[in-house]
Amino acid sequence: MARWLPRSADLTRFCQKLNRVKTLEDDMMETSFNRCLSTIDLTLLGIGGMVGSGLYVLTGTVAKEIAGPAVIVSFIIAGFASLLAALCYAEFGARVPKTGSAYMFTYVSVGEIWAFLIGWNVLLEYMIGGAAVARAWSGYLDSIFNHKIKNFTETHVGAWQVPFLAHYPDFLAAAILLVATAFISFGAKVSSWLNHVFSAISMGVILFILIMGFILAQPKNWSAQEGGFAPYGLSGIMAGTATCFYAFVGFDVIAASSEEARNPQRAVPRAIAFSLGLATGAYILVSVVLTLMVPWHTLDPDSALADAFYRRGYAWAGFLVAAGSICAMNTVLLSNLFSLPRIVYAMAEDGLFFQVFSRVHPRTQVPVVGIVVFGLLMALLALVFDLEALVQFLSIGTLLAYTFVAASIIVLRFQQQKVDPPAPAAGGRPSPEPREGPSAGELKEYESFSDKLQLVDRDKSKEHREPGQLKAAFEPYLEFLSDFYPGEVVTVAVVTLMVSAICLCSILVFGNTHLHLPTWSYSLLLVLFSLGFLLSLLLIWAHEQQHGTQTFQACSCTSVTVSGTARRTCGSPGRSVSAPATWCSPVAAWRRGCRRSSPAPSPPLGCRTPTPKTARDDTPEDGGTWLWEHLTRSPWRGQRPPLLLPVPLAAEPLGLPWACGSIRRC
Repeated sequence: MARWLPRSADLTRFCQKLNRVKTLEDDMMETSFNRCLSTIDLTLLGIGGMVGSGLYVLTGTVAKEIAGPAVIVSFIIAGFASLLAALCYAEFGARVPKTGSAYMFTYVSVGEIWAFLIGWNVLLEYMIGGAAVARAWSGYLDSIFNHKIKNFTETHVGAWQVPFLAHYPDFLAAAILLVATAFISFGAKVSSWLNHVFSAISMGVILFILIMGFILAQPKNWSAQEGGFAPYGLSGIMAGTATCFYAFVGFDVIAASSEEARNPQRAVPRAIAFSLGLATGAYILVSVVLTLMVPWHTLDPDSALADAFYRRGYAWAGFLVAAGSICAMNTVLLSNLFSLPRIVYAMAEDGLFFQVFSRVHPRTQVPVVGIVVFGLLMALLALVFDLEALVQFLSIGTLLAYTFVAASIIVLRFQQQKVDPPAPAAGGRPSPEPREGPSAGELKEYESFSDKLQLVDRDKSKEHREPGQLKAAFEPYLEFLSDFYPGEVVTVAVVTLMVSAICLCSILVFGNTHLHLPTWSYSLLLVLFSLGFLLSLLLIWAHEQQHGTQTFQACSCTSVTVSGTARRTCGSPGRSVSAPATWCSPVAAWRRGCRRSSPAPSPPLGCRTPTPKTARDDTPEDGGTWLWEHLTRSPWRGQRPPLLLPVPLAAEPLGLPWACGSIRRC
């Protein structure tokens, strides 16, 4: 019997496979997709995913039933909370310019099993959300024609009284999903162009609402006679914030499209910031206009904006509002159908889904199989199922995805960076043996200016610690943590932080009501989980983060060195990122006859480095061949340049800017 039980070694290997992380290729810009989307395209995709039916329905619902005119404050707080989540997506989008959104971010930092769960969570979220928006789209259009479509369907097809099924088949919702699926299968450029059209119409209608609304505004609607600005108090504002937060769900479509962006490290963060800022401004301004046009307690929750214009005597404006609402819902449908197949493609490419979904059409360069299959499934959901109960669970999936992305970015910041193995010398010749002489740590009989710089750099390098290691200031007090692998303590602290936060919130919300805890146990649990939360923060703060990581700009770089640090200048002196210099400069190699001990740090994605034109034995392989050729072509070739090495800064007046501060540790 015991021989059939799994061995401990097998269980260990199984657990290691479940928690293995995805290893990205060196050239992450290489893709089978078409990199054709600009910053404007991504921004409009994000706006289309966020500014949907919520602008026309959610504002009136929250204003009347939850917060009153203080819905403005609720949108401000919700926008700030969404900004924090969006910053995590922006940083990941620059670091990992691959499709997959939260699934990919979790896979490269936390592990495979968690990425699998998040991937399926995001898939269900997109499918249910897209089908629900399609049903809302058909219902809104049906209401314009006095529910004639619904009555015709119930009369000629029939009505159902089956649990979990809709009261009648919604053919209009299924049809709009099939049409959107057909357009998206034509490629990213066609989808982006269609999104531009609907977004332009929607933003034009929003601009009309704001202009007319401020003209018809009446400040007395915020007065005490109508209940005041915050009739439900602080609790109503915070409850409204929780509801308004999900109006901003949709910016992750930008992260899912990063593999089709021309310059993802620059476009993705900018598009997320621009789209979130514009969406927040639209929600706030529309809330101001709506609550100033009519008293907040008289709003119609189902069609607040159209009803507000109708009551002020502008019935014709209701048709414009209806047109804007339909266009806004179209953009939400497009963003859902645009993101869903790409996440399926990422999972299939990693072997966590059927391989047929990883096929990319050679002409349109989109995963056509995933688009068609999941478009049909979404249309089937919208046709026959009642989605009202399932929509309530979308908030849980959204919070789970945001939580894992935020935790993943913390874990990734404390992981050691990938270091490439040293490249062989040019021409395959072995490096020469080091000359006999004093050791690296000993002082020489003579000291030049460059020698002093090298000694200072050597002392500074001793203080440098790798990411994930304990900071030097905390080592005397937390010395036992130095034995762990770099980043391991931070990972455990992040898990403890999440568990403590969830338990702390649960005790605060349900402790006295649903759990009926005694006072002493209620207080004890609050203290314990609060200590766990604070201790986790302290442990994370006590470790070193990555320094000089990816920037949000990819550019044509030149390598400039200042005081032993390689600085990549991106187009202008003010845009640079520092990384440790681990290779010999051409001047130092010429002077001492040494070679670099490790390769030059690889540039960020999209950067170009100069390559040697000719292979020479005496040429250093550090990307600075042009400097060496300038030295060898100079009139004092083969001799020690009198002004370059002893006084490096004196070379700049000679027209040699490359020599300024070019002494590096060898």
